[in-house]
Amino acid sequence: MIEPFQTTFAVPMTCEDCVKDISSSLYKLQGIQKVDANLKDQLVLIEGTAAPSAIVSAIQATGRDAILRGSGTSNSASVCILETHSNAVSNKIRGLARMVQVGSNMTLVDLTINGLSPGRYWATVRETGDISQGAASTGGIWEALKSKVLGSQEPKEPRGVFGTVDVDEKGKGNVFLDRPVAVWEMIGRSMVVSKNKDGPFRKDDPDTIVGVIARSAGVWDNDKMVCSCSGKNVWEERKEQVGKGMV
Repeated sequence: MIEPFQTTFAVPMTCEDCVKDISSSLYKLQGIQKVDANLKDQLVLIEGTAAPSAIVSAIQATGRDAILRGSGTSNSASVCILETHSNAVSNKIRGLARMVQVGSNMTLVDLTINGLSPGRYWATVRETGDISQGAASTGGIWEALKSKVLGSQEPKEPRGVFGTVDVDEKGKGNVFLDRPVAVWEMIGRSMVVSKNKDGPFRKDDPDTIVGVIARSAGVWDNDKMVCSCSGKNVWEERKEQVGKGMV
């Protein structure tokens, strides 16, 4: 059973009717337990078990945009931006994985794909975070060797095998997975999404995407509205990300 967790989203709101509209849309989602919208700070705090991607879609259905500002508690959330290393395509960002730890050994993974060829893909965490040659330099599946149990006819599935995601004819796919791992174990490793689970991978394959898993802000850890690196506010960055295929 998935334990409830918290997420916060930046949402443009102008009045109490906005708050009611957003709250009404969110409470229609399965797994939503609490919605607390702060009109002054333009933030919506949500508690429950619904996927962050489903929450964003529900808010966007009201005609407003939403940006995930944090999830879980401090040191319990991570994110992975997934890109192709093929030179044959201009828009290299093709996916995003949001991860939040909800127990001592349980992490939820919200994986969204945008721009891959139709089909079924494997999402795996790899031994290293070396993506200099794309997925080809990431090493084997994390804990693949440890998963082989002596005396067992069928090897145990490595914890690095997260599962599959189906991509439709429009190049879009989304899956909400739970895995018996802790966030801190994955920081600095890489995630690969590919039709080939085990490899070897080709650097120039546009349908193999890879990224390094990085620590993400907890619910109360990120209140910055302007990036110190680019000088852009969160909505300017959001527009730029959407233009690159980020969702």
